[in-house]
Amino acid sequence: MSQAIRIAIAGATGRMGKTLIEAVLNNPACALTGAFDQAQSPAIGRDAGDFMGANTGVLITSDVNSALSNADVMIDFTRPEGTLNHLEICAKHQVKAVIGTTGFNAQQLEKIHQFASQIALVWSPNMAVGVNATFKLLEVAAKILNSGYDVEIIEAHHNKKVDAPSGTALRMGEVVAKVMGVNLDTDGVFAREGITGERKPGTIGFSTIRGGDIVGDHTVMFAGIGERIEITHKSASRMTYAQGSIRAAEYLMNKNTGMFDMQDVLGLKNLSL
Repeated sequence: MSQAIRIAIAGATGRMGKTLIEAVLNNPACALTGAFDQAQSPAIGRDAGDFMGANTGVLITSDVNSALSNADVMIDFTRPEGTLNHLEICAKHQVKAVIGTTGFNAQQLEKIHQFASQIALVWSPNMAVGVNATFKLLEVAAKILNSGYDVEIIEAHHNKKVDAPSGTALRMGEVVAKVMGVNLDTDGVFAREGITGERKPGTIGFSTIRGGDIVGDHTVMFAGIGERIEITHKSASRMTYAQGSIRAAEYLMNKNTGMFDMQDVLGLKNLSL
């Protein structure tokens, strides 16, 4: 049996961090070797498995250097500024990275690309296998429905999510826009209020819902005359993201540098439908 992948979890005390820890502990191919969070977290100094009654021997720390010093891969679903700081330390220790953080601006994404010249990393706005299959289905749908159909993207998340539209919704828009030959920067409609006038052909609309504990729902609607096609993905558990992240970590083990996404991990980029 090959050696277990040594994984460190960023944001270890958050909802996604706990889900990632649980997924790592339940996967015999992985070993939890680090868990870290902000210094003000009340869980600092506790065992990383306390929340699920497990004794892992890994204490949650605010010292990122220490948490990453014995890891092969860091998995990070935190905030853009924090993720960039963590990547700097990953590069220092030659630790690969799986990034599920969303809300990066163009300048921050460029910094991630720069880190990819030093370490191998996977960045994706959504790590769920089903969502990435949905991206591929949208590519096919957009090729067929590229004339005479208006595109609307509706997403819903919990009331703690801080960015909108979601990274997944934006990626869906990017997939459709590329196939249809439009520019999401100029043809994306992210807000409607008041007298908006008729819809401009070729635009892609976005609607955002925030409430309760919704994990993540996404629907892309192709609305034509007399018919409507909807492609929907609904997440009932954050574990889907965690399982996809572990697949991404496994993918990185034979990579030294470079920036990849879940389409690479799942072998979907060259899949023709």
